[in-house]
Amino acid sequence: MALRFTVQGDDEQETAAGLELLLTLGLAELMSPRQLTDDRWMARAVPRMATARTDDGPGRSAG
Repeated sequence: MALRFTVQGDDEQETAAGLELLLTLGLAELMSPRQLTDDRWMARAVPRMATARTDDGPGRSAG
């Protein structure tokens, strides 16, 4: 499952401020504020992974 949190704003400054709020919650920046079509602004953040998973999960064999 991939979680993405999106901020949309009327301008770059508003979108950057919203992204900063997400970062204070412990999320990691995925996409810095950028202007999209129709004069929309968007930024994205994702959860930080505390530890990387190294196995294939239960019930799977390596062979």
